[in-house]
Amino acid sequence: MNTTALDYILNETKALLAIDSPTGYTGKVTEYLMKAFTDLGYIPKRTVKGGVLVDLGGGNSIDSETAPASGAVLLEAHVDTLGAMVKEIKGNGRLRLSPLGGLNPNNVEAEDCHVITRSGKVYDGTIQLSNASIHVNLDYNDTKRTFDTLEVVLDEDVKSKDDTLALGIGVGDIVCPCPRTKITESGYIKSRFLDDKLSTGILLGFAREVKASGIVPERQIYLHITIFEEVGHGGSASVPADVTEIISVDMGCVGDGLECTERQVSICAKDSRGPYHYDVVTALINAAKAAGADYAVDLYPAYGSDADTALISGHDIRHGLIGPGVYASHGYERGHVDGVENTLKLLKKYLLK
Repeated sequence: MNTTALDYILNETKALLAIDSPTGYTGKVTEYLMKAFTDLGYIPKRTVKGGVLVDLGGGNSIDSETAPASGAVLLEAHVDTLGAMVKEIKGNGRLRLSPLGGLNPNNVEAEDCHVITRSGKVYDGTIQLSNASIHVNLDYNDTKRTFDTLEVVLDEDVKSKDDTLALGIGVGDIVCPCPRTKITESGYIKSRFLDDKLSTGILLGFAREVKASGIVPERQIYLHITIFEEVGHGGSASVPADVTEIISVDMGCVGDGLECTERQVSICAKDSRGPYHYDVVTALINAAKAAGADYAVDLYPAYGSDADTALISGHDIRHGLIGPGVYASHGYERGHVDGVENTLKLLKKYLLK
């Protein structure tokens, strides 16, 4: 991959990560994506749900070694992230939370956050254990971290519920842990919400490569950036009628019992909802080999994708799942630029030849 393509993907990923977008609050990030795709020369459309659907062009005639079926292909990534909502304003003016998606209380303690009010005003705060001073709280080590024992401490002079209400903060307001994005000199990408803004950046880069190459893909290619993946219905709708295959481009799992590392592209053969289409997985493996991409094939024990959701919703399609290896999912995650490069190599070989 040329340096310009990688730089573009990393810059777009950093820009996406800087925009708060937990499930249910994605308007600003999709507005950014609409402009980004338009700047690349495409005509993106908003779905009724609020996602972004893009037609990359191409034909529908297929008879090749790397693609298993005729018809259009839909690439899906999601730009919604984990987050929380204000569940209660406590008597001391601090905030009790309800998670959005699979936010884990063990992974957000002592994390800075933004509280976004219905009026659009944003306040800073920190998610802390209630009575967080270890010199005061004799039960600090033994307290189980839950959303009943954690609270948001606002960076405002509030001492009561009325003080917080006077700021315009209310139940149902959005709370966004800060991503803390960093790219190291050794190429590691560290941030919250690489799941799945890293792959969204990769799909922007793929769209850029399609436009720059001047190649008309053999298959019609669509991109769908979904916004409800973290709560299980992101890919359930907005599948164009000519699509016969969906590839979710999400995070590749890294952990005990799996082969993938952050420097590889992962091809998922099976997740918690069952196997991916055998012919699609085989074709993806063949394409990775042909592209010289460093890849691993894995089974994910606790995972579901937008492609799974499309099948469950009744769409008659084949499905697959790939993505750059990401460690520490739903926490402070880590990927690598090599994983980005290998994912793009696979996509280009699979769809552009």
